[in-house]
Amino acid sequence: MINVGIIGYGFASKTFHAPLISACPDMRLTAIMSSQRDAINTDYPDVIDCRVIEELIAHVDLVVIATPNDVHYSLAKFCLEQRMHVVVDKPMTTTYAEAQSLIKLSEENNVQLSAFHNRRWDGDFLTVKKLLDTKALGKLRIFESHFDRFRPHVRERWREQPGAGSGIWFDLGAHLIDQALHLFGTPNAITARCLELRENSQVIDYFHVLLHYNHLEVILHSSPFSASTNTRYHLQGDLASFIKPGLDIQESQLIEGLSPLDQIYGHDLPEQYGILYRDGSSEKITTETGRYQHYYQSVADAINYNRLLPVTALEAAVVIKVIELGIQSSQQGVTLDFGQ
Repeated sequence: MINVGIIGYGFASKTFHAPLISACPDMRLTAIMSSQRDAINTDYPDVIDCRVIEELIAHVDLVVIATPNDVHYSLAKFCLEQRMHVVVDKPMTTTYAEAQSLIKLSEENNVQLSAFHNRRWDGDFLTVKKLLDTKALGKLRIFESHFDRFRPHVRERWREQPGAGSGIWFDLGAHLIDQALHLFGTPNAITARCLELRENSQVIDYFHVLLHYNHLEVILHSSPFSASTNTRYHLQGDLASFIKPGLDIQESQLIEGLSPLDQIYGHDLPEQYGILYRDGSSEKITTETGRYQHYYQSVADAINYNRLLPVTALEAAVVIKVIELGIQSSQQGVTLDFGQ
């Protein structure tokens, strides 16, 4: 049994990490370190309530870092130096150089290091993967991935305040980048618009980013002004196109307190199913079942049996490189080769 400790008990831990770890048969949620003591004692009265990181490390085998992005690196570095296995909430760090440093440290200490890019297990993304694997669209030419929301006003949250790793490009952008890289590998070049569009916004709250591949354009987009139903994916190939509305259901289910072990967990609503359009016909495509729980089970298998991590640290580092290039492209108003 792998004893797991979590650093931080905000939205990410409360909604994702703690329930998913608790649902993993090869893991035990053993300790949490956070200032949110009342919430911890209410939600998980049996875990060890730690006040300092040294106390947490003494009780666990794996440390999950779910804090604001600007301290991901320092906390992960400390844990790796203590020869702890580490999972860091995405993005793994706020710079590519920091990510490379952590990779080197994990290799030197022979411990596992991964980033929590859970949206590889969104039901809609798994559906897209299946369509691409079966060549249902023929040769894919345009891949458009949106994560739009209606949040027109700046809120008092660290993600929306100035600081390293703040803003929607580091947040939702990291998810969309990871999915694109997982499907298509590294692009040839990037053209980005990463902007502060809301009144009084001091961080990026809108992005429209093009990843350029040979014979394929990937569009990643997020707006805080979309009050309509989100069009999550729009794929266009030479045989068919596919449009998927809505957002993956797992986050809302976890917020409502549903366990990943519940029978209905991860099942999309029929009205949210995507449509595959061919010349003169259309077909509703049942959404694949979402399974965020697969991430932590795979981490357990990597620790116990030295199997491949579900998200490698190198993959997580490339995401951060794309984030950095996107900001640079937007600031300079130019297309940048990925090698730059």
